[in-house]
Amino acid sequence: MDLVDQQLNLRYLLNQWDPIGVAEIAPDEYDCMTAPLLTRLRSGAGRAEISEFLWYELEDHFGLDPARYDVDAVANRLVAWWPSAGSA
Repeated sequence: MDLVDQQLNLRYLLNQWDPIGVAEIAPDEYDCMTAPLLTRLRSGAGRAEISEFLWYELEDHFGLDPARYDVDAVANRLVAWWPSAGSA
């Protein structure tokens, strides 16, 4: 899978999660997380590191209470997805 496909697939996964509920009207809303997540995944980040990043983004960037958005489940899904994404 090339970089563009990785980005599109990651966008899709983040939009399925859609913690602020805008994916249908602003499908690029979570693109700010794409590059940092791909960097972490490429460097071998596990669920804990991905979860910590998502938690921080929800709280500091989006102003949400991360405890309400099942961050660990999303982190698990991203870490499980990564091996199938291959390398760019």
